[in-house]
Amino acid sequence: MMPTPTKSEQCYTAMVIDDDEFSFENLRAKLRHMDVTTVIWANNGRAAINMLDAMAKPPDLVICDIFMPEMDGIEFSEQLSMRRYQGHLILMSGGDQSMLQIAQHIAIANRIKVLGAFSKPISMETLEGALAFHLK
Repeated sequence: MMPTPTKSEQCYTAMVIDDDEFSFENLRAKLRHMDVTTVIWANNGRAAINMLDAMAKPPDLVICDIFMPEMDGIEFSEQLSMRRYQGHLILMSGGDQSMLQIAQHIAIANRIKVLGAFSKPISMETLEGALAFHLK
């Protein structure tokens, strides 16, 4: 029987989808502080779908802004559902909170495992709380 990997031995990957590079860098620093081993970035939903379709294994976590050009977060979550994505999703927005809640309800209705919908920038405490169970 193989021993269970320790936290530092586990490979946990995340994809951040945001058209704001500063937001990505901020989240990447927080995720790396939490021992997320790989953090990749796409600047819109369409680019993220193209990346996901080319990956051998999808990321464990997707953090997605809901307001982006080309393909927004709601359309992106629908694409995740069509691909039967089994990882977890965090939605974020620097804008309208009602749209953020609508996006969360749509993703849940599409059977996506949503860990939360948060205002940008996501604080370290909020991110740790959302991921606490999954990074153990």
